[in-house]
Amino acid sequence: MPDTAPTRAARNSPDHRPLVTAPDLLPSLVPLLAVWVPRQRWFAGKGRLITGFTLLSATELLPCTGEGTTPGLLQLLVRAQQSGPPRRAATGGDRYQLLLGVHPAPPPQLAPAVIGRPGGGPLRGRTVYDALLDNRLCGLLLERLRVPGRLGALRFHREPGVDIPSGLPARPIAVEQSNSSIVYGESFILKLFRRIEPGVNPDLELSRALAGTPCVRVPAPAAWFESATTDESGEATTLGVLQPFLRGSADGWQLALNALAVRADFTGPARALGHATAEVHTALAQTLPTTELRRPQLAEIAARMRRRLAATARAVPVLQPYRARLGTAFDALAAVGRDGRSWAAQRIHGDLHLGQTLRSADGGRWSLIDFEGEPARPLAERRRLQPTVRDVAAMLRSFDYAARSGPAGGDPWALDWARRTRAAYCRGYAEAGGLDPHSAPELMRAYETDKAVYEVLYEARHRPDWLSVPMAAIRRLAADGEPAGHPPGPGSTPRPSPRRPHP
Repeated sequence: MPDTAPTRAARNSPDHRPLVTAPDLLPSLVPLLAVWVPRQRWFAGKGRLITGFTLLSATELLPCTGEGTTPGLLQLLVRAQQSGPPRRAATGGDRYQLLLGVHPAPPPQLAPAVIGRPGGGPLRGRTVYDALLDNRLCGLLLERLRVPGRLGALRFHREPGVDIPSGLPARPIAVEQSNSSIVYGESFILKLFRRIEPGVNPDLELSRALAGTPCVRVPAPAAWFESATTDESGEATTLGVLQPFLRGSADGWQLALNALAVRADFTGPARALGHATAEVHTALAQTLPTTELRRPQLAEIAARMRRRLAATARAVPVLQPYRARLGTAFDALAAVGRDGRSWAAQRIHGDLHLGQTLRSADGGRWSLIDFEGEPARPLAERRRLQPTVRDVAAMLRSFDYAARSGPAGGDPWALDWARRTRAAYCRGYAEAGGLDPHSAPELMRAYETDKAVYEVLYEARHRPDWLSVPMAAIRRLAADGEPAGHPPGPGSTPRPSPRRPHP
């Protein structure tokens, strides 16, 4: 990819050093990163000490050792080494994408972004900071995406015929999330993946596949960037995706909370959201491979669910008393295969909840976003063919989250709101050609249970004050095994603040 004029000039300067090949680059940054990285929401290794980092690749998007007051921009892929058992036994630790600004003397407005000043190495005497809090450096990322090509360890792509204007103002999205996002003007949004696994991210893979179908429920990617090298399968690793910004849209989570705050009915929007979900599932099934899950596959799915339950019960002891009863849902799933029944499987969203939906400003159209799947699960698992009922069960859990997190806080009216809203969503899903969720009770209960177990682990690690929400579902599922999405009864522990989104 062609460099900008300032970049070319700096690289032709005799003072410019090959920063990315300097052997002391990463060692000089480790003391700073070991403190800063664990404080970030996207860091997955909470609770274990970082003992070091391994540098996987480094790219100077802007020179970091030139003279003057121009900031540098450094992109790193690193592997975190931590005490205790590695989260990824095959690779020895999680991989992360870091975007670091480098400045001799950053202006005061960047003080909250400062990571520190290396005591040695090629960046000695300079300030290193979070580049995504610098609008100027965020703007440079958009300029890089405008022109396809390779730069260092990175390769940039743009969809043919897509117009990406130059100079759009940049603003990072400050809400808590497992990745980082930047909005450009009112036109585009760039998602930067933070915890990286080798291969194509489903968020890029599925949105590109749907772009070639009549389904208009998912914003098509405009550009993306990836590693310039490929993994064992020949696939490059996705690092960021630029998509249209749906100006004026409101996310479903906030819309649901707003309805709960004024005790308003939400069955109409929920039914329309069910329609949208079914349309996306249908388009994915028509575009990408499908299969049938029979006895061996259903048994393996049930076994994986049992293993996740066992691992979560060890990590979150409050779940332990419910483990045996919860396991009966997975036994019932395995029994479906032994009875000779089978279920269709295909590519799905994989992490569907109200926070992954947007409703247009005129209230007339729902869109689905963020197709990367549950970030805590391995990439290979997120790309598996799965029953669509998994997405449906996850959305039903999200209605339960809203009812327990909103101003009503799980009172009888809020729980009835959840019942009616869930029923409307299922009705809309079936009307638009999706499987009637009530025709698959064993799958619905198993997938809701598995989702609640995932939520328990997520909340225990990231937001302990939210743990009461999935634990209420755990108690209900373990006690009576009612159909998926049935809300837990009143009397839970204090509810969390509704300002943060569902995981």
